[in-house]
Amino acid sequence: MKENSFCHPRLGLAISKKHLKRAVDRNRVKRQVREQFRRGSSDMSGVDIIVMTRNGIAKQNSQQLRSSLVRLWEKIA
Repeated sequence: MKENSFCHPRLGLAISKKHLKRAVDRNRVKRQVREQFRRGSSDMSGVDIIVMTRNGIAKQNSQQLRSSLVRLWEKIA
């Protein structure tokens, strides 16, 4: 997270092939991150956020990913 000169938050994604081999899995994660960002971005202003994957992301189901993203947005806001 880094401050920006805009009055709205911006999102960057770095979803690695190293952690998610199949394109369908990478796209699923990107879709969920974008959707959770849209829902939680009203509480944030003027920040740049870059989401990067780590080992073990492939083992998380959709609900686990959503809940961890919600916690992150709350932390940032």
